[in-house]
Amino acid sequence: MPQRQRRRPPKEQKENSLFFQRVQINSGVFGVRRGVRYIRGKLLSMAQQTDTDSLKKIAAQIRRDIVRMVHACQSGHPGGSLGCTEFFVALYFRIMKHDPKFNMSGVGEDLFFLSNGHISPVWYATLARAGYFDVKELSTFRLINSRLQGHPATHEHLPGIRIASGSLGQGLSVALGAAQAKKLDKDDRFIFVMMGDGEQQEGQVWEAAMYAAHNKLDNVIATIDYNGQQIDGPVNKILNLLDLKAKWESFGWEVIDSHGNDMEEVVKTLEYAKTQAKKGKPVLNLMKTEMGFGVDYMVGSHKWHGVAPNDEELAKALAQLPETIGDY
Repeated sequence: MPQRQRRRPPKEQKENSLFFQRVQINSGVFGVRRGVRYIRGKLLSMAQQTDTDSLKKIAAQIRRDIVRMVHACQSGHPGGSLGCTEFFVALYFRIMKHDPKFNMSGVGEDLFFLSNGHISPVWYATLARAGYFDVKELSTFRLINSRLQGHPATHEHLPGIRIASGSLGQGLSVALGAAQAKKLDKDDRFIFVMMGDGEQQEGQVWEAAMYAAHNKLDNVIATIDYNGQQIDGPVNKILNLLDLKAKWESFGWEVIDSHGNDMEEVVKTLEYAKTQAKKGKPVLNLMKTEMGFGVDYMVGSHKWHGVAPNDEELAKALAQLPETIGDY
């Protein structure tokens, strides 16, 4: 097979991505295109590329992106975005096989669906840093005519987005449809989906949970961001979920407990989840996180579910979050 010609990315995109570089590996040469490395014409999984220290640097930068994005428009959801940063970075830079060139069908790739779409800042920042679009576009978050609306949508044709989301309870159902399509097409890749813990109060989630187990959709790896907070207060005071692990197990899922704010554990958990998939049961990662993680005055408070920092609060946040690979 002839070697695929390598294209050089625009200068500004080079400067703002960790991966726009050429790396000598033994006798081979990695060519980099839009955030994804190729060797001898083959797309590599991110799992072959990024060490834990690099993942932590990307996460620190994305946390800066999040607080700057919501501050600039004085709107958005920083709390859950900050709490899930390790998960998104591990998923896109280590776990999933995906291509930032982006094809809606995603044949031969792992797919990700975000059900709790209000945490779009962390997803947008991750997609940009992974090379799906120029990081400078993050400055347009929630502006009129921007492709980066408060809740992701397909109308704007933003690379990486396959469904409109944020109407809570629906994302798992869509993910199961994609999982079933993968099976029908003999495509052996995985479907990843994230939900919120407050979202577990939606009945459609449990209909989907039954459907997945009944149809043995074992190519699905779902994650619940279990931060214990929702917009009106602590989840256990709004509508107590009780023993959430036991509930999902009783619905026929393989359940893994994890902590989502430790990069090493997040990576190990997702890698382990892949080994437990395709054994007849769908897999659930019950991931405990801290809302607002990384910014001391936001940590653990539902008040930062959907409130943007003011100028003084932004300065305090940025002082705690090192600029590691360059602000947009």
